[in-house]
Amino acid sequence: MLTSGKEILTKANRQNYAVGAFNVNNMEQIQAVISAAEQKMAPVILQVTESTIKYAGLFCLSDFITNLAEKSFVPIALHFDHGTTYDLIIQCIRSGFTSVMIDASMFSLDENIKKTKEIVKVAHACGVSVEAELGRVSEAEGPYFNENESEDDAMFTDPTEAETFVNEAGIDSLGVSIGNAHGKYRKVPCLNFERLREIKALVKIPLVLHGASGIAPDDLRLAIRNGINKVNTDTDLKQAFSDGLREIFLANSEECDVRKLGGRAREKMTEVVKEKINICGSTKMAL
Repeated sequence: MLTSGKEILTKANRQNYAVGAFNVNNMEQIQAVISAAEQKMAPVILQVTESTIKYAGLFCLSDFITNLAEKSFVPIALHFDHGTTYDLIIQCIRSGFTSVMIDASMFSLDENIKKTKEIVKVAHACGVSVEAELGRVSEAEGPYFNENESEDDAMFTDPTEAETFVNEAGIDSLGVSIGNAHGKYRKVPCLNFERLREIKALVKIPLVLHGASGIAPDDLRLAIRNGINKVNTDTDLKQAFSDGLREIFLANSEECDVRKLGGRAREKMTEVVKEKINICGSTKMAL
């Protein structure tokens, strides 16, 4: 069933588990996430980015996902991840997305609040939930994450600012920076759990962990116990998908049947999504 992000995450926040949020780019990946969710009886969030929209087309994605979600027996939200422009976020709302993210984290606190409130006003009027980010979740291969620890700390979410931001912006969930990063980590990520606990003590809405790929399962579980309710995964899914394609080509380098190629990639990704759902603690939470 197609559901708002707020409805899915409010329950997770209340019962202290997390919901897997999985980035998808094509038909097989969308099917993999929904199939895994149904097998595990778990709520899920399918999310797309600006680059995915450029690749596949907004209405192609939204129509396909919403159609499958409406036919499914598990709660599914369609989320626009890291939206940076007002116009595209509004287009996503109009095309049927049930959740959107406004990422104005590169601006000052006041400007972030201002830009976020503009989206909240429109989205909430349409029954669409809003995620925002405070602090900067860097790129795993970028200089901040790998070379300069003091810069890392400067990019972390400030607990007091988080409380102000949530109260003034009126968002439904908050993406936090606690040592996580987007992309493929070049060193073992070290999450600041004390910072996370401080944020959760002041912010009662669901918290979001971006860049979950590459974070150890035990660390993810600990983050969830300390207040994370949405776990974003992208790179691990791309890796599983490409592993499936590679398997086929290693067995038969002349294979050209896209159904065999896409089918195996889908199977590999489905298994990874099921593992992530288990880590999130959301198995059977659709019951």
